[in-house]
Amino acid sequence: MRVQLLAVGQKPPRWVQQGFDEYARRLGRGWRLTLQEVPAGGRGSDDPHAAEREAERLRRALPERGVRIALDERGQAHTTRQWAEQLERWSHQGGAATLIIGGADGLTDDLRREADACWSLSPLTLPHMLVRVLVAEQLYRAWTVIHGHPYHRDG
Repeated sequence: MRVQLLAVGQKPPRWVQQGFDEYARRLGRGWRLTLQEVPAGGRGSDDPHAAEREAERLRRALPERGVRIALDERGQAHTTRQWAEQLERWSHQGGAATLIIGGADGLTDDLRREADACWSLSPLTLPHMLVRVLVAEQLYRAWTVIHGHPYHRDG
């Protein structure tokens, strides 16, 4: 299974990169997690067109094949087991997925509609750099569920 995290924003803090790298490294054989970054759409929060520029940059960076999942607080919530089940299905259907993270203003409505699915990590608004680490950990956790690894415990 190849999973690409496509994210707005460059030069994450060191702790974000270290966290992402740690969980990506833990994935077992046959699974690979990569990160591709696109520049933010503008400077400051007063730019009304920043999200549209980010959406266009994200579209250009999307691979031609594979499932596209927009990550947004308004998306559908899933348990870890549901993530694992869905990822396992996709791994048998071509084995590629791209998870899309917007910038400070989130994803545009058009980009969310164009995705194959829209998932929510939480109803909370999360810092988009922190989402990189959360997604990497949840992918690793889903991998452990699929492979019966003891990291994940039902509680």
